[in-house]
Amino acid sequence: MTTFLGLPGRTAPAARCDCRRCPWYSGDDADPAVVIAPVCSGCNSDCSYCGCANAACTSCPIRCGSRIDIEAWMVDIGDTVEFDDVTITGSLPPHLPTFIPQVDGSGVAELDAALSWPAYAVGLRRLFSPRTHTIFPRWADGGTAAEILRLPSTTLTVLSGYGEDPLVEAFWTARHRDRLIERIADLRFDLVLAPNYSIYGNWPRAEHLINMRRSLLLAADFADAGVPTVPNLYWFRLEDLRRYARWIADSPPPAIAINLQTVRENNHWESWALPGLYWLAENIPPQLPVIATGLSRPNRVATLVELFGPRLVLISQNPAQYALHGAVMTAEGRQDLHARVPDAFATSVRYMASLLPQPVLGGA
Repeated sequence: MTTFLGLPGRTAPAARCDCRRCPWYSGDDADPAVVIAPVCSGCNSDCSYCGCANAACTSCPIRCGSRIDIEAWMVDIGDTVEFDDVTITGSLPPHLPTFIPQVDGSGVAELDAALSWPAYAVGLRRLFSPRTHTIFPRWADGGTAAEILRLPSTTLTVLSGYGEDPLVEAFWTARHRDRLIERIADLRFDLVLAPNYSIYGNWPRAEHLINMRRSLLLAADFADAGVPTVPNLYWFRLEDLRRYARWIADSPPPAIAINLQTVRENNHWESWALPGLYWLAENIPPQLPVIATGLSRPNRVATLVELFGPRLVLISQNPAQYALHGAVMTAEGRQDLHARVPDAFATSVRYMASLLPQPVLGGA
């Protein structure tokens, strides 16, 4: 077993991705004296970091067994990469629509005046500064999310906790130091999609395992603070999906979220997203809601509707982005009409909603 800090039972990934000394390796040649949680079938053959011998690695964004501070990272995630100890309780808010437009947080009342939509989402970077790594004053000066956005109290507000890697990494670092979870809970969002941590194909397997656990841990932190929260699922291998399915069966969350904002190219969609989505559709409970972000192409939306039916919720920034240029989304594609922003926004939101089943989700 790989130990550190002189404390037995604490584990860390093996340096230089040496599977024979890794406590999570599940291969046939695994050493039973080392393995304590066989959750990984071995190294990532596409990894660009395996064998790295750079000793000055505390500034490296990659977590692997060769890092000189890997001990601190393992302590931070609870000394394990398993999911069994993570529980995310709660329920979805009542009357959640199947399409939720994501806005930038400015002029939302004006947008809603032409629409009266039941829910809006805002992204993490509209609330948590990518420059100062603190909550923006607008959100820190008191009031609920609905009040700050100048929406009716009956309108649902959703925090879409996704962002670029530097932003979500900064959020992880500051989450306890600055009481971020508690301060966001005070905003009384009706739903939070927990931040997710990336899994890239050229990263070491240890980074994948650590990031999958971090995504679930953050969701659990929000849920423990009393915020209705949905965890994001990222995966790299079939074994990852199987682990999620076992975890969901044992400790069902209120829903699962899948961030597809970075899946733009068809080869990535077809090689990673689609196989995983098909597998999930077959292997998670049939009534478990699925919240997807980042889709706008009608053919891809239709695929998700086919897979998940009326339990699907879609969140998209496209109506707001198109509206800024007076453009609308239609079945024929983008149309530049030079329309008023609120009118263009309303047209695109209604179009996106028309692609989805109409029942609302959530409690009674």
